[in-house]
Amino acid sequence: MNRTLSLLTAGLGLAIAFAFPAFAQTADAEADAPSAESTGIPGQTLTAQMLYTFLLAEIAGARGEIGISVQAYLDLAQRTRDPRIARRAVEIALFARDLSAATEAARIWIDVEPESAEARRVMAGILSGGSGQLEQVQIQLARLLAESPDQIENHLMGLNRAFARIDDKQAVKSIIDRLTEPYLDLPEAQFARAQAAIAADDAIASLAAIDLALGLRPDWELAILFKAQLLAQSDSPDAALQLIKEHIDRHPESQNARVAYARGLVSARRFDAARDEFRKLLDNAPNDRDLMYAVGLLSAQLDDFDAAAPLLEQALNAGHPEADGIRLNLGQIAERRDDSEGALRWYRTVEPGRHHTDAQIRIAALLAQQGKLQQAREHLQSVHAGPDTIKRLRLAEAQLLRAEGREAEALELIDGELRKAPEDPDLLYESSMLAEQLGQLDVMEGRLRKLISLQPDHAHAYNALGYSLADRGLRLDEAEALIARALELTPGDPFILDSMGWVNFRQGDTATALAHLEKAYSLRPDPEIAAHLGEVLWSLNRQADATRIWNEALQAHPDSAVLKNIIRRFGER
Repeated sequence: MNRTLSLLTAGLGLAIAFAFPAFAQTADAEADAPSAESTGIPGQTLTAQMLYTFLLAEIAGARGEIGISVQAYLDLAQRTRDPRIARRAVEIALFARDLSAATEAARIWIDVEPESAEARRVMAGILSGGSGQLEQVQIQLARLLAESPDQIENHLMGLNRAFARIDDKQAVKSIIDRLTEPYLDLPEAQFARAQAAIAADDAIASLAAIDLALGLRPDWELAILFKAQLLAQSDSPDAALQLIKEHIDRHPESQNARVAYARGLVSARRFDAARDEFRKLLDNAPNDRDLMYAVGLLSAQLDDFDAAAPLLEQALNAGHPEADGIRLNLGQIAERRDDSEGALRWYRTVEPGRHHTDAQIRIAALLAQQGKLQQAREHLQSVHAGPDTIKRLRLAEAQLLRAEGREAEALELIDGELRKAPEDPDLLYESSMLAEQLGQLDVMEGRLRKLISLQPDHAHAYNALGYSLADRGLRLDEAEALIARALELTPGDPFILDSMGWVNFRQGDTATALAHLEKAYSLRPDPEIAAHLGEVLWSLNRQADATRIWNEALQAHPDSAVLKNIIRRFGER
C-alpha cells in the first residue's frame, strides 16, 4: 500500500471511530464492551454504503459543498437512527441554514433519545426560527418542563433563549406566560416572565414579575440586578443604584454587583463616583485589563490625563482586545496635552478596523493645524476604503477646507460626491450648510427640503432651515414651526432649544426666548448659545449678566469668533 493511501486509511479509521465508536470494537473486545442496551446507543453493522455516505458527508463539508454534506448526514441519520449522527446532522444543517433538514434530524434525535433535554431544547430553537410553528415550540417546551422536574429551574431560565429568533415578542410573552403557569411558586418562572415582558416593551409587567421573583427569593442577585436595570431604563437611576448598593452592603464580596453598580454610576454620568468604584475593583484585581481600561477611560473623561495615560498603556500592554480603541484614546489624550507629535504617533499605530477611519481623520486635522493643509488633504485621499468610509473622509476634508475659510472649495468637493449619491442625507446636509455660508440661500433651502422629504424625522434639517430663516428675520412663523418640529423629534436638544429661543427673540417674545436660552446654556455652555443668551439679557437691561455670560464662555472658548464679535459689537455701544 503506498504511503498516501496508508495515511488516508489511518485518518478514515480515526474518523470512523469518532463517529461510530461501536463500529471500532474488535472481535476480542466485544465480550467486555458495554451492550447497546446499557449505553442507549443502537447496535450497528457498518456497511459499505454507510461508510461511503459518512465519508461523502465529511469530505463535502471540508470542501465547502455544504448542501451535499447536509443531505448525506440526514440520510445517514435516517438509516442508522443513531443519536450521535442525528445530532451531527442537526449541527451541519443549522450551519447551512437548512431549517427543514435540521428539523428532520432533530425529530430523529428526539425519537431515539426521548429523554434528552438537549435534543428538545434544540428542536424548540429550530422551530422558533420558522413561521407558524409557535404551537409546536410550545408543545415541545411544555413537555420538556413537565418531564424534567430535576432540571426545572434551568429549563425555566432558558425559556426566552428558545424564542430568541421570533420577532413577535408579544406572542412570545403570551406563550411564556402559559408555559410558566404551573410553576409560579418558583422564582425562575417569574424571572422568565419578567424577561419576556421587557422584550415585549411591557416594563410594568416586567417589574411586577421580578418583584414576585424577589418575593420568593429575596436576596437573589440575578433578579436584583435585573430589577436595577429595569429601574434605570424607567428613568429611575437613583432607585436602581440604591437597590444595588443595598445588596452590596449585604454582600460586600459580590464582584458582579460591584461592577453593575460602577456601570450604573457611569450611565448616571456620575463619573467621579464611578471611577472610585472601578478603582476599588482594580485594587482587588490589579492585573485585570478590563478594569485598567475602565479606570483609564473614566480618568480621561474627568481630564485626569496623568492617571488615564499610564492605565490605558497598561491595559494595552496586557493585551486588551480593544487595542486600537486604546491607541485612539491615547492619541486624544496627547492632543489634549498639546502634544501633537505624540498624538500623531499614537494615531499612526491604529490598525485597519473599527477605529482606523477616526484615527486618519485626526491625523489630517493635526496636520492642518500645523499649517500643512495640502498634506492633510492628501493623507485623507490616500486612505483605501469602501464607499461609506470614503464619504466620511470627504466630509472631513470639507471640514478642513471650511475651517480655513475655503467654503467654495469645500462645497465643490461635496457636490462632487453628491453627483455620485444625490440622495445621501449626510452630503445633502453638509452641502446645505456650506451653501448658507456662501450666501446661496436658495441652494441651502432646496437641499434641506429635499433632505426632509427623504427623511421626515431628520430633526437637524428642520432646525437648520428654521434657524437660518430666523437668523435673517425671514418668515418667522414658518421658522418657528420648523424648529418646533425639530424639538418634537429630539426634546431637550440644547442646539434646537437655542434655535427656538432665537426665533422667539426675533418675534419679540423675550420672556420665552430667555427661558429657552437659559435651559439650552445649562445643558450645553456652547459659545454660540452664550452669544444669543447674552444678547437677550442685554435687551432686558441686564448688561452685567450678559457680560458675565460672555466672559465666562470666552474663557472656556478663547478662539470663538462668535463671542469676540458680539463682545466687540455691544462693547462699542
